[in-house]
Amino acid sequence: MSKKIILNLALFLGLFHFSVAQDVYAKNESVDVQNYVFGLHLNDASNQIKGETQVTVKFKDGAIPFSLDLIQKSGEFGMEITKVMENDSPANYTYADDKVNIVPKNSNDSIQTFTITYQGVPERGLVIASTKFGKRSFFGDNWPNLARHWLPSVDHPYDKASVEFQITAPDHYDVVATGKKVEESNLENGYKLTIYNEPAPVATKVMTIGVTEFASRLVDNVDGIEVSAWVYPQNRLEGFGDYEVAGNVLEYFIDHIGPYSYAKLANMQAKTQWGGLENAGTIAYFENSVTGNKTVEPLIAHEIAHQWFGNSATEKSWNHVWLSEGFATYFSILYLESVYGDDRRKKELTIDKKEIFDYYRKNPAPIVDLSIKDPMKVLSTNTYQKGGWVLNMLRHKLGDGVFWEGIRAYYNKYQNSNVLSEDFQKSMEEVSGQDLKPFFEQWLFVKGHPQIKWNWDYSNGKVHLNIEQIQDHHVFGFPLEVGMVKDGKLTIKTIEINQRSQNIQLESTDQPDSILLDPNEWTLFEDMGKL
Repeated sequence: MSKKIILNLALFLGLFHFSVAQDVYAKNESVDVQNYVFGLHLNDASNQIKGETQVTVKFKDGAIPFSLDLIQKSGEFGMEITKVMENDSPANYTYADDKVNIVPKNSNDSIQTFTITYQGVPERGLVIASTKFGKRSFFGDNWPNLARHWLPSVDHPYDKASVEFQITAPDHYDVVATGKKVEESNLENGYKLTIYNEPAPVATKVMTIGVTEFASRLVDNVDGIEVSAWVYPQNRLEGFGDYEVAGNVLEYFIDHIGPYSYAKLANMQAKTQWGGLENAGTIAYFENSVTGNKTVEPLIAHEIAHQWFGNSATEKSWNHVWLSEGFATYFSILYLESVYGDDRRKKELTIDKKEIFDYYRKNPAPIVDLSIKDPMKVLSTNTYQKGGWVLNMLRHKLGDGVFWEGIRAYYNKYQNSNVLSEDFQKSMEEVSGQDLKPFFEQWLFVKGHPQIKWNWDYSNGKVHLNIEQIQDHHVFGFPLEVGMVKDGKLTIKTIEINQRSQNIQLESTDQPDSILLDPNEWTLFEDMGKL
């Protein structure tokens, strides 16, 4: 999801161990959903949908009760269940408190399939509305836990499953969805059946459909992966031009991180509450992302980066969402750096740094904030921009070669799986041979950042640098590049900061014209002026 949502929509200490997590969703680790088949019937007469969902479940410890999330009918909105089947016979179930609770009858089978038949009007999750051009549309917009409004499911990213969408809709609509199209058939009654299947495991937060009048074009093919653009016909050529860069972005991330996990990469102009939503293989971009000016490249890079981080290597707890958003923020910057040079990296990080400082003054909290229980509140400048800055500092600490080797090892281990921050730490430690616990605990679990006052003078062939950390809650330890400028030439030396107040001497034949702290944007600190 794009960090721009923080600006556009005004969305919304201490030390903790990584394994502690506040995420309060009741996980059932003895049950593993293997596959969903979502059969949906859409119409133009009303916003009521009809659904038949097949859920294939693996029971790890024998047949035990399990539950699916589905918002119940209350007033105009919500779902009513008409039938639940266990294989070919009626299931033993109850439906209360927005949970479908099922007690399997057959205790002998470790894998069973249940079918839930239901209908209703979704309040959220499936956005039924008109496009900016006045055309009726249906768009899945599940992040973070809105799938339960229209899809019976384990609506939490810890339990991912393969998925098939079987969409029956009036035949004048075009349909795109998570997965690869395997069927499109006109029916006799003015309706059309379209089926998409995604064999890779997907979290409900990034499952989607798009149903409206689309113009679509295949814009690239990267390693056998079809890259397409799905835009409104009224801005067809502008949309195709804006979205065609997706192939270049996909190729960069495959080359640098590892294999792409999904059946295709569709980029879709959509009704979404977000600037961009990283649905697996079928990304949604806000309607006005199409301008014809090709200004959407950073957003496209952000959302495609999510296909690796957040979609494939998925946070197991919402409190660790920086593994999704911080990664997408920084890997978008890495892509832009590869295209436009290091000055672009520095420019983006300078902008992000200011936002981090401004945010901290109003919201003094760590990146992994274990006080948050509502997943709608985990998104912040901390999980986006500060999370990205942590990766920038880690890259500098380890060096480019080790950093990228660690990223590839991490993704290789956790592709199509779930992770916590400690898993990423361990992967980087294994590759680098370094103890990174102090680094990760300091930057993820301690609020704030170094706030520095400093001065310098020169005598006897040495620069005397005085640095003081003025934040009162923690003394940070970090490397700091010092740039000495003489006659336009920049000389950089690296020092280690690990005390509240330090006096450092640097050899210099001549008195510098000026001193710059961190001239290349590698360290997150706030310059508070002269001592």
